[in-house]
Amino acid sequence: MRAGVRTFGRTFGRGVAAGGVVVTLAAAGWLMWVLPGPQLGAVLGFGPVDGVVSVHRCYEAVDAEGYTTGTDCTGWYTPRRPGEAAREIVLDTAADEYRRGTRVEVRTARGRAYELSGTAVFNFGTAAGLLLIPFAALAAWLFACARSGTVASGDGYFLLSLVGLFASIVVAAVAGILVEIGTAVF
Repeated sequence: MRAGVRTFGRTFGRGVAAGGVVVTLAAAGWLMWVLPGPQLGAVLGFGPVDGVVSVHRCYEAVDAEGYTTGTDCTGWYTPRRPGEAAREIVLDTAADEYRRGTRVEVRTARGRAYELSGTAVFNFGTAAGLLLIPFAALAAWLFACARSGTVASGDGYFLLSLVGLFASIVVAAVAGILVEIGTAVF
């Protein structure tokens, strides 16, 4: 009788851990879509150009704590799609401090315009990495628990997540620098 209960408990535990992997990855995907996903997609240029911004003025943008987040520009947005109205818009984390009247092709997400810039790649890449790494580490630990049928030690996964968080910041910084160099050269 004991062997049957033990087998049932192990099978049930594996199922719960496997379900936890699915829920964890689904939550990570949903949070990525809700938070930095659309902006990161617009910055990286997924999809066609949505329209053109004619710049009025550019200024140094700051966050709620007063730290500089890059250069933002306000301007008049003219969409490429017929039937969509032209409107005033903010070009978030612009690649350059544009002069008045400069026309910039942009992609839009959540009511703001974006273009490829090193600062934007760093900002949204860091946000994506800091969001996804803890969920990936938790999913890996749950997968190890499901595979073995017992509660695996989480020490290595915790250390891996700390290293991953640091690495995501470094990778986002390097990517931002490379994009900045690429936009300056080309």
